[in-house]
Amino acid sequence: MVMTGITVCCGTVNSIKSLWETRIKKSKDDLKKEKEQKGQRAVGRLTGAWEDRITLAKLKEKVVTEEGRVILRIEREEWKTLPAALAQLAQIQEWQLHRIGLQKIPHFISTFESLIVLDLSRNSITEIPKEIGKLTRLRELLLSYNRVNYVPEEIGSCVNLEKLELAMNHDLDDLPAQFSNLKKLYHLDLSMNQFTTIPDCVVSLPSLEWLDMGSNGLETLPDDIHRMDKLHTLWLPRNELEYLPDNISRMQSLDTLVLSKNKLRDIPPLMESMSNLRFVNFRDNPLTYDVTLPDLNEDVDEEENDREMFGREFMHFYIQEARKRGSQTFTSVLNVTLDGVSEIASSS
Repeated sequence: MVMTGITVCCGTVNSIKSLWETRIKKSKDDLKKEKEQKGQRAVGRLTGAWEDRITLAKLKEKVVTEEGRVILRIEREEWKTLPAALAQLAQIQEWQLHRIGLQKIPHFISTFESLIVLDLSRNSITEIPKEIGKLTRLRELLLSYNRVNYVPEEIGSCVNLEKLELAMNHDLDDLPAQFSNLKKLYHLDLSMNQFTTIPDCVVSLPSLEWLDMGSNGLETLPDDIHRMDKLHTLWLPRNELEYLPDNISRMQSLDTLVLSKNKLRDIPPLMESMSNLRFVNFRDNPLTYDVTLPDLNEDVDEEENDREMFGREFMHFYIQEARKRGSQTFTSVLNVTLDGVSEIASSS
């Protein structure tokens, strides 16, 4: 009985000793692991700091000064994202980053308060961050040939914006109402997107002079299109337009109008009074009347003849011919009707 008790006691002590040895070993291992992790983090921070310095130095090499403006210019290099270190160069006034594979405009863009031109065309950008609204000095925003499908309402805070290009973004089909706050915008390119009409916020722009909405899906033009009273150039080729509103004739500043490759059946007679219209193109439209300008000058080249065949002179000639043929048709219908009435009267 005594020996058994001693054996049990020794077994318990050995178990406790083994347990403590295990715990002590685990504690030592944890301390060692923690020290290694701290060391790795320190090395990581040091490595990160050096990488930031190297990246910043590389970016500084891309900065040039032209005509007193500080410009960051990168072309045909791989920069899918822009490093946070770039925020240290907040004095830059113009970004020219083309064909670099950029996928995102960084949120720290708001730190570039002196930015005047933001040119990020021909990249892979999918969205415009709301921080864009912080760039109150921005005059030009060029984002053509990207993948933008949404324009944030904060764009309306870019009150000094004069030029905006969003061509070839494929799925873009609308603009926020706040867009009409861009009182200084005079140049707008929305071509090669998915718009089905000209948004009212565009029609409301008071300073707009140049608008390209070619190669969209425009089916109609707004009846109040004449509100764009400063517009002098309007590009609308390759759309689905079947008719033009009469009020287009009230756009007295308009001197260039391109309507080729639509589905127009007629030309509004009131357009005959558009004395400022210098160039117009109706080529490749299924117009009701087959009209050809007489006595084209054989001495001019084919391109010049093409402009005459479907240009301003063509427009005037077509309106006159349409009026003449419409009158003849009306007279013929009237004569047929009168003949019918006479026959009925005679038979009675």
